[in-house]
Formats: sequence, structure tokens, C-alpha cells
Amino acid sequence: MQVKKTVLLMMMLLLSACGYHLRGPLTLPTGLKSIYLESASPQLQEQFNASMKISSIPVANSSENASLIIRIYNENNDRRVLSLSSSGVANDFELDYNLEYELVDSKNKILMARQPLSIKREYYNNQQAVIAKDNEEQIIRHEMYQQAVRSIVGGAKVALDASSK
Repeated sequence: MQVKKTVLLMMMLLLSACGYHLRGPLTLPTGLKSIYLESASPQLQEQFNASMKISSIPVANSSENASLIIRIYNENNDRRVLSLSSSGVANDFELDYNLEYELVDSKNKILMARQPLSIKREYYNNQQAVIAKDNEEQIIRHEMYQQAVRSIVGGAKVALDASSK
């Protein structure tokens, strides 16, 4: 019994020391009344709204009602073949998601000039599971939108912290 307790204690210590932790909600300065995402694709807008809801950050329904406006420019998704099989079928793909964003306040004052954001992912195209791979691409794209929102909000936090000093 003593050995089991020791092993359990060691496992708990190892897990707590590895640095693993759940992603918490996104945080922005407390003085922020509402935020608005302008000119984003429906997929990015959907992910943005979901992330703000989880984080209890109010999303404005128009730029006139927002204290912070995030403007999206040149948003695009690309997919390219990385390798081919001996029969000429694509084995590996690279997904590219690129955009530029800037932050402005309610008075249209630029808080952060245009910043590029680029996210890349690769995945293997198994020809034996074509339907599953199509679903995998959609899941990867969804994760790319999540990462984009986290990066944009992180940039917004830095810009707002700097402007309040």
C-alpha cells in the first residue's frame, strides 16, 4: 500500500512539474467596454465571438458602439501540395492562413499599426481514409482560426497596456 501511495505521489509531482495547464479565458484590460471585429471572414468572426463569449468580453454589434476596433485586411487561406506519391496523388498538404490587422479606438486613433499574422500547418493525406482527411483539414483550419484570435487578442492586450501608460 505504501508503494502505491509513493508512486501516486510521484506521478502527481511529475505532472504538476511538466508545465501543463488548461488554456484559460482571454484577458484584456478591465477598462475595455466592448470590442468589435471589422472585415473578418465568417469563420474568423465566429471563432472570435465564441472566444469573447467564453472570456466574458462584450462584443459590440457595430464599430460605433465599440471602445476597441480590430480591423482585418488581406485575409486569405491557401492550400498547397508538399509531396506526391509514386502514382501522382498528393501525400502532404500545407495550409496557410494569412491576414493583417490593426487596432483603433472609438475615436479612430490607431493604437497598433497593421501587423501581419501568418499561420501554417501541414498534414498527411492518407488515400485510404479520404473522408476522415477532409474532416481533419476542417479541424486544422478551425484550430488556425483559434490561434489567430489568440494572437490578435494578445497583440491587443499589449497595445492597450502600452497606451494606458
